[in-house]
Amino acid sequence: MFTRVFATIVCGMLFGAGLVVSDMINPARVLAFLDIAGDWDPSLAFVMGGALIPSTLAYFVRDRWQAPLFDDQFHVPAKGVADARLVVGAALFGIGWGLVGLCPGPAIAALTMGRWQVGLFVGAMLTGMTIYRFAFARLTLAPR
Repeated sequence: MFTRVFATIVCGMLFGAGLVVSDMINPARVLAFLDIAGDWDPSLAFVMGGALIPSTLAYFVRDRWQAPLFDDQFHVPAKGVADARLVVGAALFGIGWGLVGLCPGPAIAALTMGRWQVGLFVGAMLTGMTIYRFAFARLTLAPR
């Protein structure tokens, strides 16, 4: 159990460091990347493209190993149809990312910068997650 928790912490710290180094925690850079009709900054396309390398390697490992090092099984989403829950969630994610320039992972990493705006975003994000969990979890969009 300790090894699994330690591995999770190390992976999270590595992911957060990658977000900081790539400047994904900078909302201005993210918004400049999304502004394809204006002063477009393509640098984050390289970050996203670079993320394909370890992701691809992970799929090769998954095909060759029976289980990961620190768990009993691989947790991979089942292939299926895009349902309403997925489409609505993706739309909300995209709208929020486009309006603010932050998404959950980079927002958590950006908390280290001490900006009140990031704290406000994370607070609003956690509030929205809590409202969904307790108020809307019984709707048809909720997982069954």
